Amino acid sequence: MALIVQKFGGTSVGSVERIEQVAAKVKKFRDNGDDIVVVVSAMSGETNRLIDLAKQISDQPVPRELDVMVSTGEQVTIALLAMALIKVGVPAVSYTGNQVRIHTDSAHGKARILQIDAQNIRRDLEAGRVVVVAGFQGVDEQGNITTLGRGGSDTTGVALAAALKADECQIYTDVDGVYTTDPRVVAKAQRLDRITFEEMLEMASLGSKVLQIRAVEFAGKYSVPLRVLHSFQEGPGTLITLDEEDSMEQPIISGIAFNRDEAKLTIRGVPDTPGVAFKILGPISSANVEVDMIVQNVAHDNTTDFTFTVHRNDYQNGLQILESTAREIGAREVIGDTDIAKVSIVGVGMRSHAGVASRMFEALAKENINIQMISTSEIKVSVVIEEKYLELAVRALHTAFELDAPAGTAE
Repeated sequence: MALIVQKFGGTSVGSVERIEQVAAKVKKFRDNGDDIVVVVSAMSGETNRLIDLAKQISDQPVPRELDVMVSTGEQVTIALLAMALIKVGVPAVSYTGNQVRIHTDSAHGKARILQIDAQNIRRDLEAGRVVVVAGFQGVDEQGNITTLGRGGSDTTGVALAAALKADECQIYTDVDGVYTTDPRVVAKAQRLDRITFEEMLEMASLGSKVLQIRAVEFAGKYSVPLRVLHSFQEGPGTLITLDEEDSMEQPIISGIAFNRDEAKLTIRGVPDTPGVAFKILGPISSANVEVDMIVQNVAHDNTTDFTFTVHRNDYQNGLQILESTAREIGAREVIGDTDIAKVSIVGVGMRSHAGVASRMFEALAKENINIQMISTSEIKVSVVIEEKYLELAVRALHTAFELDAPAGTAE
């Protein structure tokens, strides 16, 4: 017997028929003798519908009231799933975040979980019930309903698994696991049997949308084994685990991640004096524009060129700020580029293998792809290239690092 926390997203519970399918899946685990806690999102599209209703009243709804409103989406789903379970003979009970007592801070719309009182859940599990919990929500010290932000149901699932010391947290979604890269770009992409928390964090931060970063961070912090599974297809999925030694044949590279939502800003002819980086990036940071990669080149005339990347949505704002900064510090010019993309190789195997970066650069050079910027960490190498070469670069790297599935075995 195992204690398993299962999380189903909005598409998995998008209709009554699908909710009944989820109930049938949960019943199989329950019939095997496992204790099950299920965390669910609102039905697909419901949160957006509720937000749209609120914006018909106000362009900027009061955050406390908006949380009260959008949290009702999950309340509908937990009741329907509990009903569906009872219908097929599985004792079940539903709980809102408040009823569980998922304690959060008071940051409405982006609250963080502080503590979970799992007493009620444990009592119901001991009584033989499946417990169905509303994801995405909690309650603050004053008793106000709070929500955790987009993707917060993943975090709820992992947090409950940590509090209950569950054997596994299973995230059910519309893909059957984590792949070496996006199968829509590389047909020979392979589903990974396992990946480390470190690698998954890098993949998530670099554009892989299988799991929310906060959920992976939480799982890593509390050593909660995570498994990504398809909601309506059988299969082993991908296990995300702390121990990178689990695999005797740990590959050098586990995956290729990429992000199209990049833009590049360059300020040229900056006086090369102490504190100049802060003078450039301080105003950018104050405007809440997040900077990713940074490169600084010092010229012979005691000036420097300073280049950094931002999210494409922040490009115009960043450009205006940088132009103002250039006038203040006497820089020569400001230029920008939105036709770029970032491609990254990720793998804990880099720690024990030399020459990984040069192998990456060689693969790109063979395709005549110019590298504009480079950033590295212990288990990652990222490059900025022209966006038009993105898919070619991903395919070339996938092949170069021997990630292609053998003929006839791509999933």
